[in-house]
Amino acid sequence: MREALASIGISRLYSHQSQAIESSISGRHIVVATSTSSGKSLCYNIPVLESLSQDLMACALYIFPTKALAQDQLRTLLEMKNVFHIDIDVKIYDGDTPREDRLWIRNNARLLITNPDMLHVSILPYHGQFQRILSNLRYIVIDEAHSYKGAFGCHTALIIRRLKRICSDVYGSHPTFIFCTATSANPCEHVMELANLDEVELIQNDGSPCGSKYFLLWNPPLYMADGSSKASSVPRRSSSIVEVSYLFAEMVQHGLRCIAFCKTRKLCELVLAYTREILQESAKGLVDSICVYRAGYIAEDRRKIEADLFGGKLRGVAATNALELGIDVGHIDATLHLGFPGSIASLWQQAGRSGRRAKESLAIYVAFEGPLDQYFMKFPHKLFDKPIEHCHVDSRNLKVLGQQLACAAYEHPLCLKYDEHYFGSSLDSAMTTLKDKGYIINNPSGALSSSMWNYIGPERSPSQAVSIRAIEHDKYKVIDKLNNRLLEEIEESKAFFQVYEGAVYMHQGVNYLVEELDLSSMTAFCRKADLKYYTKTRDYTDINVLGGEFAYLPTSTCKTNRVKTTTQANDCAVTTKWFGFYRILKSSNKISDSVELNLPPYSYVSQAVWVRIPHSVKITVEERKLQFRGGSHAASHALLNIVPLHMMCSASDLGTECANPHETRGIPDRILLYDKHPGGIGMASQAQMLFGELLLAPFELVSTCSCTGAVGCPNCIQSLTCSEYNEVLDKEAAILILKGVIDYERAYFEAEDAFQQS
Repeated sequence: MREALASIGISRLYSHQSQAIESSISGRHIVVATSTSSGKSLCYNIPVLESLSQDLMACALYIFPTKALAQDQLRTLLEMKNVFHIDIDVKIYDGDTPREDRLWIRNNARLLITNPDMLHVSILPYHGQFQRILSNLRYIVIDEAHSYKGAFGCHTALIIRRLKRICSDVYGSHPTFIFCTATSANPCEHVMELANLDEVELIQNDGSPCGSKYFLLWNPPLYMADGSSKASSVPRRSSSIVEVSYLFAEMVQHGLRCIAFCKTRKLCELVLAYTREILQESAKGLVDSICVYRAGYIAEDRRKIEADLFGGKLRGVAATNALELGIDVGHIDATLHLGFPGSIASLWQQAGRSGRRAKESLAIYVAFEGPLDQYFMKFPHKLFDKPIEHCHVDSRNLKVLGQQLACAAYEHPLCLKYDEHYFGSSLDSAMTTLKDKGYIINNPSGALSSSMWNYIGPERSPSQAVSIRAIEHDKYKVIDKLNNRLLEEIEESKAFFQVYEGAVYMHQGVNYLVEELDLSSMTAFCRKADLKYYTKTRDYTDINVLGGEFAYLPTSTCKTNRVKTTTQANDCAVTTKWFGFYRILKSSNKISDSVELNLPPYSYVSQAVWVRIPHSVKITVEERKLQFRGGSHAASHALLNIVPLHMMCSASDLGTECANPHETRGIPDRILLYDKHPGGIGMASQAQMLFGELLLAPFELVSTCSCTGAVGCPNCIQSLTCSEYNEVLDKEAAILILKGVIDYERAYFEAEDAFQQS
């Protein structure tokens, strides 16, 4: 092991690495929660390789959330194992693994690198093929554990329980867990819930050297936008995208290696295109030293970019949050952040990519014009004092538990007596539901026949029917007409934001004009074009509550021992419609013209929870010359902001109706939250039970918040995830609406109680 470490230039360990290795070799489950680039991978590679070199039958399983991380770890392991005198076969087993290689890997690999998706659909359902590995499993390594939250975390928690059950009950192995996570507010509690463990040792005293990081908040300069007269000119900020591009070009020219983080794929492509234009004028030789790294690219292209970045061929990339996770891309000097990324944890995770190994580094957060970014520019201490968010995972979600139990029964018969230990106290009722649906049946023979339940459901393999991260299988192909090359595959729900006839589609900063969209074969045909404009879709998303669209008086009320409420939970259709697009001039960022589109809508069924805003409250708001739509939008945001404090969910699990500043259509008078997962995972009915308390909390939050502007602040009515950039908000109206709804609910039930008593 010392020789292997020497071969990668390591002669001494940091204190946290030493502590982690000692604890895991002693058989204790550990979680390492130290800063980005603190050498966390050695905390698991050393004990694992040590164990595998001493026991020639021992095996280990590495679970990463992305394929890129698996490739990255394979590189490191191959470097280290080359020094070993014993050959330890290290292999990746994921969706990109060629079918012809899989049998050899199952029969020979001793260190298997995979992801939760592959574990779910290929390894656990066919565990007999992995008998050698599972019966000799010494270690399970789960890196980037903070990425397991929300619905994906909920599914992964139950997949890990299925894995532990098969290891223990079928193959008699009891592996040691090693977790690595980014800094979070609750690393121990999170991983204990994730893997159903009673005890985990926390290692968080970071012994790695840390150079100083300069954090720069960069607000684009103001200029006077033309009005119809001089008096009507309004101050606007210059384009944040252009500002980031100038900074990116400047860094590359100074020899700094840089990642520019952008929230969307389109922003990445725009930043790359603008930066290349700037470099074309000032440093032609560097134009090809930058590129885009994002989801959607085919695997071959992604691997090439990773290798070029790691090898130093590239000086910079514009990236989505794919590079937040710890892929080793070599030394990075600086990070750029175009707008707030959505959570404090993400911002620190992204900024942590620069300054590896004690070198000084720079992070520049460039603000958009929206209220959220401007709030942080005005009050920087609010950004730096804000605590890092908790990581929540809900392994007790009944809908997900039902889906995962069907998979577990397929792998090995279920038994209430033994399996409650893995799946919790809801196992009995979940099994009853599965039995009533005809998914499981008593095993007619065998010693414990009456208590053993086998899978007999309609699917040949139930895991194939359970999507663990709402991955869409239907995708649009984007083809370059000139050479018939496949440029990208885009998920159906996102496709029409990027490709439609007349769209300017961007790939690695190159403009393509989409000339034809074949809906039947789901293919967009385009060709390179030198254009002076880019395009932006005009779209809206409707939440159509099935059986109660206009939120009139409810037919039933939710009565629990909590605060009574008239809130309803219904199925809903979430529909996005694209009705046109703008051509926007690159030179001025002004709209040149508008074109109509006729595209099919994209829709999925989910679940919503909503409460009606009484008409009398709407009249009160309008009489005070306040914006009713801004108020209901703000009230919905406030509700969304406090839900994670009352329920196990993450911000990405729930959405609300966000008001578009250009929208004139009527929207029902209601406060609504909907489950963003197709089919829903039970969040709406969970929220309905708590809705009385959920209404009181945002009212208290908004009415006591000390901010003075109509648009509020991120502590009250601004949402970090608003699809309309927090543009239509009215704090005062939100207070009136929340108070009005609470008073109406109270009066409604007081009148009902008085009527029943009389």
